[in-house]
Amino acid sequence: MDGLREFLDAVREHGLAAGNMRGLFHIAIGRRISRPDGAVVSAGVTWRELANLLKTMRFDKELVSEIGADPEELSPRDRQRYWYSAITLARPDSPEARSQADRLAAEVKSLGYVVGPPPSPSGRPLPAPGPRPQTEPEKPKKRKK
Repeated sequence: MDGLREFLDAVREHGLAAGNMRGLFHIAIGRRISRPDGAVVSAGVTWRELANLLKTMRFDKELVSEIGADPEELSPRDRQRYWYSAITLARPDSPEARSQADRLAAEVKSLGYVVGPPPSPSGRPLPAPGPRPQTEPEKPKKRKK
């Protein structure tokens, strides 16, 4: 997760986040990010992890306006929910997001990052958040006789 934080920070510092939010979400969620020497920076994260990371890094909340979201209408008090909603509205598995991610991947090469290809075209969507894992398996209910 620290590697992804460094990647997002580099993208933000070089002004590549503005205009590329759909592509940035697509890359962070579904693509492999590595260094030129092959060291893996990130193999993808869930929507929830990305939302939490954007919240922690205090990403500019006005960037969501480029994906058609009104920053004032998203959850103002809960920043994780704010970014989660923004990711949902951005549709990171859309063709628009893929093409934007391809352009962004070419731009981050100069920053020392190699972005892998998109997920397989088998029609399988990008990993979406699943149900929360249970700490203990549910016990079967006893039947009355």
